[in-house]
Amino acid sequence: MKRKADTDAISEESNGYSRKKVATEDEIQSHFGPNVFGSADKYAADYAASTPYKHAVVHNLISDPLLRSVRSEIVENIHFTPKETDIYKIHQSGDLANLDGLHPDALKKLPSLLQLRDALYSPPFRRWIQKVSGAGPLSGGKTDMAVNVYVPGCHLLCHDDVIGSRRVSYILYLTDPEKAWRAEWGGALRLYPTDQVEGEDGKKYKLPRAEWEKVIPPAWNQLSFFAVQPGESFHDVEEVYHRGVGDVEGDGGRVRMAISGWFHIPQEGEEGFEAGLEEKLAGMSSLQQLQGKAEGFDEPRTEWFEPESMSGQANGEEAAEEDDEEEEEEDEGLSEADLEFLLRFLTPNYLTPDTVEELNELFTDESTLQLTNILNKKFSSALREELESLDATTLDLPPMRTSRPPHKHRYQYALAQPGQDSLSPREQLLNLLLPSLSFRKWMSCITGLELKRCSVLARRFRRGLDYQLAQGYEAEEAQVEFTLCGTPSKGWGGGNDGDEVEEGDGDGKADDVEEEDGVGGYELYMAGDDADDDDDDEDGSDDGVAIPANAAHGSSAKAGAGASHTGAGSRRSAKQKKDTSDPAVYKAAAEGEAEDDGILFSNPASWNTLSIVLRDRGTLRFVKFVSRKARGDRWDWSGGFEVGGEDEDGEDDV
Repeated sequence: MKRKADTDAISEESNGYSRKKVATEDEIQSHFGPNVFGSADKYAADYAASTPYKHAVVHNLISDPLLRSVRSEIVENIHFTPKETDIYKIHQSGDLANLDGLHPDALKKLPSLLQLRDALYSPPFRRWIQKVSGAGPLSGGKTDMAVNVYVPGCHLLCHDDVIGSRRVSYILYLTDPEKAWRAEWGGALRLYPTDQVEGEDGKKYKLPRAEWEKVIPPAWNQLSFFAVQPGESFHDVEEVYHRGVGDVEGDGGRVRMAISGWFHIPQEGEEGFEAGLEEKLAGMSSLQQLQGKAEGFDEPRTEWFEPESMSGQANGEEAAEEDDEEEEEEDEGLSEADLEFLLRFLTPNYLTPDTVEELNELFTDESTLQLTNILNKKFSSALREELESLDATTLDLPPMRTSRPPHKHRYQYALAQPGQDSLSPREQLLNLLLPSLSFRKWMSCITGLELKRCSVLARRFRRGLDYQLAQGYEAEEAQVEFTLCGTPSKGWGGGNDGDEVEEGDGDGKADDVEEEDGVGGYELYMAGDDADDDDDDEDGSDDGVAIPANAAHGSSAKAGAGASHTGAGSRRSAKQKKDTSDPAVYKAAAEGEAEDDGILFSNPASWNTLSIVLRDRGTLRFVKFVSRKARGDRWDWSGGFEVGGEDEDGEDDV
């Protein structure tokens, strides 16, 4: 006797229409591949034995004719919106869970898609997922899915999918069935292993390694799924790569189309509902770690030090004056010894009193500076020769290490070792110029601020690999941050792109470029949320910091990005009120919604530029993922100074 799909009858009333549909279990199973339901034990065994965490890959999940029909309906009838934040770059549909709310005339164009959605969330398939994964009961009332399209340049960076009531993550590929996807095109689902570490609070945390372990390339009619595990189910989507030199056409444009979504824990009123479980899971997510709960595991950790006198060290000589004498002279401005030392590195014009005064006025007004040709010709030529040779290699460069955790950042770095004998130009910047007392005195002159301890590191953002996700600055006192960018390659979109140029602010208007042509690698400062918005973010909704159009060029083009189906989750938006609705429900930004794009400062990868920013509480900062299409890596030296001052009584701040 045929059994009806219990509790799976669709009964929706929206837009004034009421529809009911009841499917038998046999009818539901007919929508799947012939060997799916009979192979549950095999898939369960494979799932249990999989690494780096439990997951499954199922080929030929759906009836081939049905899935081909679904793909055709999507291509012909669904509109895709390009979306970009610090963590992803994709094209995305609306929320497929809301199909029942469409007018019957619209639904007539998507019958196969509706059939697929109902099959995926039917009791038979939910029971199958539960048996294979052992993840526990799944909701049939809360459906959550969307179509994501990745074209060359698109990507989704590392995250663990822990948001709200999600229990199982899945992705069903709808790549071109007539053109088999090739692994070298990218677009793979990559799973990250974790290490268990102990925090200062004595608690155990799982920390993802900097590199992935498992690579699952896309394939037509392939389902990949895994249980959402707080602090463990870390994964990303590899960039879909542009065609390289010599690649022939015939790849169909490398369009990675997939339906992605989640099975949720049972909701109130459903069998298996557990009160308080959703709140418990939310507190264990990687997003909470990103917002400060596990900062002790970050590599690199900020190391503050007092700048030292380097006068004479550039010549291999001992310092001409003792440190205490240098400190006494600091209030009097730059000494002859300071100027002699700085002239070995900096363009002379930036050391003249008139220029220093002009820069001070600009910084006082804007709280930012961007200086081109900061390094003199002799030193910059030597630096460029060194970096161009290093840019051609993918090898690790000692003493550089790879930062972690990857749900915050990944790049190669080296910490400053002030005063260390250094031969190469890049080491001289890191260990001599930037940590020097002379450089701090010059920075103090052009900013008009009393600067104290300093931190410096060299960074290399490798093409196709590296990024720094948006994080806020939470200290009460502002700090001065600087980035000396020495990227010798071209094609980054900035005004000082790989070439020496005449002096200027490096912030000229850039021509528009098509969405897929951006290679990332730009550093962006953006305004964070207002403090009174924090309580509104119940379970996350914006999947990252929305990036306005042409942000890499320093423009203020208006752009909004609503919530999206990426799994990355909400961190902090840029000048956007957080949404308290389901994080998976897509809502396009209303036209004209954003009066301010939130950009405070944009710093594209460039050659021989110095950017300086006075950063205060709540300001977001990130470096966008560097596409493999970039002609080289982003090289920079980044640091900051604590800011001192006097209170109203004339006493030093503590």
